[in-house]
Amino acid sequence: MAVGISGGVDSAVAAALLVAEGYEVTGVFIEAYNEPGCRTDQDRQDALQVAMRLGVRFQTLDVRKQYREKVVQYFIDEYKAGRTPNPDIVCNAEIKFGLFYDWTRGKEFDYLATGHYARISPEGYLQRPRDLGKDQSYFLWRVNPRKLDNLLFPLGEMTKQEVRAKAKELGLPNADKPDSMGVCMMGELNLKEFLRGKLGVEPGEVVWKGRVVGKHLGLWFSTIGQRGGWEINSKIKTQKSKLDLANLPGLYVIGKNMRKNQLIVGTREEAYSTAFKIMNVELRMKKELIKDLVKKNQLYVRVRNLGELYLVEELGIRKEEIGIRIQKSVFAIAEGQSAVLYARTGKEGEEVIVGGGMIGSCKNEKNRS
Repeated sequence: MAVGISGGVDSAVAAALLVAEGYEVTGVFIEAYNEPGCRTDQDRQDALQVAMRLGVRFQTLDVRKQYREKVVQYFIDEYKAGRTPNPDIVCNAEIKFGLFYDWTRGKEFDYLATGHYARISPEGYLQRPRDLGKDQSYFLWRVNPRKLDNLLFPLGEMTKQEVRAKAKELGLPNADKPDSMGVCMMGELNLKEFLRGKLGVEPGEVVWKGRVVGKHLGLWFSTIGQRGGWEINSKIKTQKSKLDLANLPGLYVIGKNMRKNQLIVGTREEAYSTAFKIMNVELRMKKELIKDLVKKNQLYVRVRNLGELYLVEELGIRKEEIGIRIQKSVFAIAEGQSAVLYARTGKEGEEVIVGGGMIGSCKNEKNRS
């Protein structure tokens, strides 16, 4: 049994539970990113101390080169293209349950376990965990379903509070370690400085209702729904009149014109959407069955981690693209993020993932017919 031990309390408790069940555990620390300001060295030391406390073998898997190629470069490329990436989803699919999974199979481990809060349903679908406040199924949606038979999520039936209590009960050295809040395997990141270092600055216009109202330093520094982060210039004039920018309403990012390098802003209301497209779709269930779920009001979609599950009213599937309309108007649905489809055929909170894809264009609520 290979267990990914990150140095955090969740993976430590997952490993401890499996040891208690009698599994022969090998703890594996994945070294993926080790740049200035990163906590990799401390995390590795914490992971080693956990392994020593549990009396299990410990190994380090170096995937720094692959991580740069598959995750960091994706992160940069998506921002450069004007989208809002989700590196945690790519990291899980390509690194933790990609390279790491393949490595465990090559080493003839029977199972790979991690400290993610998720479950696998009896039917073999990825399922939300008992602790919905820590639900990580959204981040795992791209994991190849054929791999689920060899995966274990020991924390799926536990709450975070129970995990902390178990860590203290077992005397684990990282029982009080704060949760990581940063990018998958990168830790906490100053995003603006990171992007400035990788992409530089590229000043352009901020446009409201077709009129230039300010300037930005680069489209990659802003995301849909963001308020502020650009400069409003009260002295800017249009061909017809001088704008009274002192009395502008609160403005939010509602779009980007990549060709003209313009940041499009509008009121908060204009940042709400009820319809959008999902690109690069991967389905875990036959199309006909998914369409039946819509008819039965059993198909939901989530557009951000820990976000609400929204009832799907209309769904059109065409090759690797889905057109979707939801019951509720949602703020700041960002192109580049993942939209994950969940089926609710039983109790609320026990939904399973039946597909997903990357969010493409969105339709504002005002355009709803």
